[in-house]
Amino acid sequence: MKINENQRIGAINPYKKAGDSAYTQAAGKKGKPKDQVEISAEAKELLGASGTARTEEQTLRIEQLKSSVAAGTYRVDAAKLAEKILPYLK
Repeated sequence: MKINENQRIGAINPYKKAGDSAYTQAAGKKGKPKDQVEISAEAKELLGASGTARTEEQTLRIEQLKSSVAAGTYRVDAAKLAEKILPYLK
């Protein structure tokens, strides 16, 4: 029993082929164009300013923590840790 003609199967792909050829022509090479992201100079400035501003107290605390971890004297208070984790487990 013959349902479709032989030539009808090929009629599905012309739309896909036309779309692919438009991508190829737009990109100037084979394949689909790649996505690109551009970050403005103002955004870069804002990112740089927000991440590097540390106070002297923060810097001192970080250095103290680093030295105590390196020396092996840093201890974690289990009660404080459990108190901070408990709200996330409820």
